[in-house]
Amino acid sequence: MARPAALKHFHPDERFAVFIDGANLYQTAKALGYDVDYRRLLEVFSGCGRLLRAYYYTALLDEQEYSPIRPLVDWLDYNGYTMVTKPLKEFSQGAGRRKFKGNMDVELTVDVMEVAGAVDHVVLMTGDGDFRRLVEAVQRRGVKVSVISTIKTQPPMIADELRRQADFYIELADLTEHIARAHAPRPAASDEPDEEEYEDEYEDDDEDVEYIED
Repeated sequence: MARPAALKHFHPDERFAVFIDGANLYQTAKALGYDVDYRRLLEVFSGCGRLLRAYYYTALLDEQEYSPIRPLVDWLDYNGYTMVTKPLKEFSQGAGRRKFKGNMDVELTVDVMEVAGAVDHVVLMTGDGDFRRLVEAVQRRGVKVSVISTIKTQPPMIADELRRQADFYIELADLTEHIARAHAPRPAASDEPDEEEYEDEYEDDDEDVEYIED
């Protein structure tokens, strides 16, 4: 597989890890008009160097309730991603409306700092400006940092301070042809989680349920 031009700064001998802010990446790709094909995404990064691990962070509804992103989480866990999850917190809302909050910033930050001593390069797939300080801390350890998001939406999905702090900014729109998911007809059912079986993240048909990141 040819390496995308946007990833030309990756060195084939460098060790790196990818950290995906699930909710943020979903919203960013949605703003660009596509869904991410996580099989293709992993293949793209595997061809860029010595990929040690790809982490995916998301919050889930309690096991007693149906979580709309559970099929995706199960598929990712079965297909090479390291999943980091925690329960969504529920907040009371008037008129019977339910609101859920799931912030994974602490979990992602701790994992990045732990891994920083074993890699040459950290890749953050998020536009959240709260991670600027994390990027700075990792850079002080001699690790370079790439941040993937987009400035091609209105408003941009990445905080300016995060983009400026990173060693490399990668425009997600430039990766579209390499990682976008084709919506083909679903194949026959099998016992293994299938790539096309997972449902869109953070979407639910229940009008009384709302998901928020912060």
